[in-house]
Amino acid sequence: MTDWKSQTLTLGHSPDPDDAFMFYAMAAEKIDLRGYRFEHILQDIQTLNERAGRGELHISAVSIHALAYVRDKYALFPSGASMGDGYGPLFVTVSQDSSAWAGDDDARRAWLRTQKIAIPGKMTSAYLAAQLFLGKDFDHVVIPFDEIFDAVKAGKADVGLIIHEGQLTYADEGFSAVLDLGEWWKRTHDGLPLPLGGNVVRRDIPPEVRSELSEILSESIAYGLKHRQPAVDHSMAHARGMEVPLADRFIGMYVNELTLDYGERGRKAVKQFLDEAEAAGLIPPIGELEFVD
Repeated sequence: MTDWKSQTLTLGHSPDPDDAFMFYAMAAEKIDLRGYRFEHILQDIQTLNERAGRGELHISAVSIHALAYVRDKYALFPSGASMGDGYGPLFVTVSQDSSAWAGDDDARRAWLRTQKIAIPGKMTSAYLAAQLFLGKDFDHVVIPFDEIFDAVKAGKADVGLIIHEGQLTYADEGFSAVLDLGEWWKRTHDGLPLPLGGNVVRRDIPPEVRSELSEILSESIAYGLKHRQPAVDHSMAHARGMEVPLADRFIGMYVNELTLDYGERGRKAVKQFLDEAEAAGLIPPIGELEFVD
């Protein structure tokens, strides 16, 4: 029988200020880790999605899109969600002529379908949301998320699908927003947030250990929310040039009460997102979602 406290558990998350904030109390041992040891592995979300597909990490952040492909290996923690509550991935372009896409969703959809769109990865929730809006097949190219602005400026794509801090800095980079997928989702889905990311734990870990790990993660998030300033300061090492006020704003968008616990609204949002994707033939059958007790 495995002694899970005698080994170091691998914990993957993205090198972003919101994830750094979420795991601050664990990394700095500000809370009781109950004898468990963790190796924090910082990689971009597309890489983490791929690693989860191979079952490599004990605990990992994943895109909700990727959840459809890793459910045989992982269960979803009830905390750690990244939800876009009226905001989220953005279609942006360098064109300043908004008349090209002005109007309703149908006008934006029609225009976007004539453009080549840089996406941040095929397993990202941003890409799945874009497919739900545009349809399964649209002209796209995969570009690392932090290179999309430059790729569009260089003419490698006409439109960028922006995630992370680019949602706040796109105007400073000389871009115009065409559509915010989080705003569209909330407006057209009875006020539900757009589920983007979550944290999962491997199923080969016994249920009682998974429950303890879930409690530790929840306590880490709660500690950061209660001790915001030191948690933000810790996160600045991953802020990619953002000043503290902007980083703090970004963290607040994606680490909040929905992160502490999905709750009924968050769970409904995940189910709706994946159900629609399944119905559109974008993901395999999802079945029942399993959250760690």
